[in-house]
Amino acid sequence: MADVDGEAPYGLNLSEASPARVYDYLLGGKDNFGVDRAEGERIRALMPGVEIGVRAQRAVLGRVVRFLVGEIGLRQLIDIGTGLPTAENVHQVAHSVDPSVRVAYVDNDPHVLVHARALLARNVNTLAVHADLREPAALLGDRELTAHIDLKRPVGLILCGILHHVQDEEDPWHLTKELVAALPSGSYVFIHHLLNRGDEQSRSLLEARNTRYRTMDEIARFFAGLEMVDPGLVGVPDWRPDPDQTFQESHPVLKLAVAGVGRKP
Repeated sequence: MADVDGEAPYGLNLSEASPARVYDYLLGGKDNFGVDRAEGERIRALMPGVEIGVRAQRAVLGRVVRFLVGEIGLRQLIDIGTGLPTAENVHQVAHSVDPSVRVAYVDNDPHVLVHARALLARNVNTLAVHADLREPAALLGDRELTAHIDLKRPVGLILCGILHHVQDEEDPWHLTKELVAALPSGSYVFIHHLLNRGDEQSRSLLEARNTRYRTMDEIARFFAGLEMVDPGLVGVPDWRPDPDQTFQESHPVLKLAVAGVGRKP
């Protein structure tokens, strides 16, 4: 892959870091550029142990998918802001329970779409769509998506680590409300979001470029009109932990994100 000083593949604009590529870098991946690595190192300086938080985010995503498919019985999932492919992707976790589950990945990053489509070339039950969370009507009206996902039947909507990249002035609460409004009764919504605890570390993290650390009350607003699934909106390690959960649950970085699942009545 070309670096930031070389020719950018896929016609990418490398003038600023991509959240997906920064995430990939923090997971130890290779699908990133100098600008992404610089941002990753800046985040590391502000948030020592950030890799633990990233792994915990990935782990809770897997637990939620197994819950939605294995316990609730959903057979359709839409993952918005999917990021770059890595281990234990949503479709892989879902298909380990039932290979017939239909999964739609949605992202606005062309780099992500190239990788996702290559990964999914022979997987007829999984689709990658180019669309933007900030345009919910266009996203849910996408012809490929609506041919793949039946919006008249319950859906699992996954918003894992994406809403904190939407600025307040873009009204992420209204965007989420529009997405949820289009889902039928019996659908579920999963949200993972970075948390502003009001302490000194949170104040320094609020300076992080294009990332919004929100309070528990602000995050809870995303679930307006939904019935919260036990244990509610909680720290990432506390959402239905696996018996063999191995990451450092006491690490301070794990206090900087929360996760929750709500059901549309």
